[in-house]
Amino acid sequence: MDWKQAWSTTTNTTNSALDSLAPVCVPFAARWDLETERRNKLRTPEHLKALMAAQKEHNAARSTHATAKSQQLTARAASNNPFTAGRRAARVAAKAAARHERDTRAKLKAARVNYPSTLRARAVQAHAVHAVPSVLASALMSTAHVTVWPAATSAVLIGANAAALALGRRKLRVPVDESLSLEERQLMERLDPSYWVEHAPDRGLSGTVTTPPAVEPGGIRCEIRLDGTWTVKTLADKADSIRALLGARTALRIRITAASRGGWAVLTLATRSAAAGVSSMWTPDRIPSDPLAMSLGLDTETGDEVLIPFDERLLVSGASGTGKSWSFRPLMATAHLRGDLLLIDGKGEEANIWEPVCRVAVEQDEITDTVDQAHAEMTRRKVDMKQRGISVWDGRQLTVVVDEGQVILALISKDKDRLQRLIELSSLGRSRGVVLWWATQYPLTDGSAPGVHKLIAPNLLTRFSLRVAGTTQAQVALDDCAHYAPHQIPDGREYRGHGYLKGYGPRMLRTWTLDDAGVRALPPSIWTPGQSATGQAPRTPLHLVKQAPAPSGAATNRDRVLAAVQAGARTGKDVADATGIHKGTVSREIKDLVASGDLHRTADGRLLPGQQAA
Repeated sequence: MDWKQAWSTTTNTTNSALDSLAPVCVPFAARWDLETERRNKLRTPEHLKALMAAQKEHNAARSTHATAKSQQLTARAASNNPFTAGRRAARVAAKAAARHERDTRAKLKAARVNYPSTLRARAVQAHAVHAVPSVLASALMSTAHVTVWPAATSAVLIGANAAALALGRRKLRVPVDESLSLEERQLMERLDPSYWVEHAPDRGLSGTVTTPPAVEPGGIRCEIRLDGTWTVKTLADKADSIRALLGARTALRIRITAASRGGWAVLTLATRSAAAGVSSMWTPDRIPSDPLAMSLGLDTETGDEVLIPFDERLLVSGASGTGKSWSFRPLMATAHLRGDLLLIDGKGEEANIWEPVCRVAVEQDEITDTVDQAHAEMTRRKVDMKQRGISVWDGRQLTVVVDEGQVILALISKDKDRLQRLIELSSLGRSRGVVLWWATQYPLTDGSAPGVHKLIAPNLLTRFSLRVAGTTQAQVALDDCAHYAPHQIPDGREYRGHGYLKGYGPRMLRTWTLDDAGVRALPPSIWTPGQSATGQAPRTPLHLVKQAPAPSGAATNRDRVLAAVQAGARTGKDVADATGIHKGTVSREIKDLVASGDLHRTADGRLLPGQQAA
């Protein structure tokens, strides 16, 4: 038997057991030390002099009272008449002496409070009160057999007192991994129960006790026991005091949640991210096998992949510079590969990337036409579903993406018919396979420039928010989960693409991203009205492919538009019919050709080649 190994194992086991018991005894030891310190501060020479004077005065008063009582007894013996002068005088003197004794006793009591005995002396006195009688009881109760339980009980109480003090003052061994940063080492030390209990009262946190902290993939985590009237909510309101106690930097995210048992809270410090070692770049391989789910990103605390419903209406919020466009692209790519994608882009920059891949609308006439066509498709599917006797569309999903919502609402706010059609898309389209996704920098439903309409917002049940401007935006962005506080996400490049998902819990997510090259590599599929075949199953997810370079001399859209005008087309509609190019693209190419002088627009709007116009 390896005695050295056995001793080491026993020692480690014992230390671990003592470390686990120490937090339970810390409050007792802390109260003991606080009371000891209070008593020691009161034991000053001035209070000692006052106590000695009070004792002297009280002793004199007791002697005077005893003498007066003796004189009263003598006067009673000398005369049976209670109204004689001698008995009356003795009685008055005895009453005065008793009153004086009571006064001096009160002063002595106050002096003893001001100059208390040491806590150790009081403990010895208290233990002696039960130890001495217990020993005597054991001796008296012993006859044929020795009775020791009274004395043993007293010894156990004395030992429990000493053991509780020793455990409460025990310095816990906090295991420190060499991979911990300097910041994490400092936080681990200050979360140690011995440090916490000693310094918590200075920050208004008296009555809370931590357990030994642990380092997890998402940062440091420890539980806090809540004594007295403490609750998780009141502790969360003290987050600034906790930050000051730990000396944590302002940008460090601190999360306080309820534990799995009552009277306990969980404190999480996001000193690291569980998603740090995983690439954020999205590829079609990340599309889940479940056709009703799509991947949003990773949980930064656990590293788990987070899925959201594919066929649910969606609201994505995020201020400028938070990575909203890049975070939204993987979801759009999933919708494009699984079904049909229609992008209504109020700003236009995102449409420049998606135009070769899917149907886009940028200009006002394109936007209004697209809303009309999507609404008409929804109505057509309603009729088809009625004819086939089904309640849920079983064909390809048409995903209508609105980005930026504030611009789109500003364009159609005065067009009541089109606004109503957009509202109906959000409320009626899901069961018909027409799903609305809404993205905005300004998650507001009121005011002169709302980012989402007040009748559309309640229908967008799945909500994801990156950093927003303030509490009002957070309320719209996450609804009843606004307490996740997306407005408090730090402003920095390292937090781009980070946000909160409604209903998931106040754990930050890091989304997938898709760059311009990844979008251009998607297989093109331009939706047109009536394209979705009845009863057709969703398209099998495709994989990114590199577009082959155009052969030398191939005609561009501009060349085709110019050739159509030279061939006799005189309006944008004629050019679109002749070339098959989307009329939005035709409109932009015509503008560029007119600006360059290759085409000329007459007063009545007709198009002429540049040379012919000259």
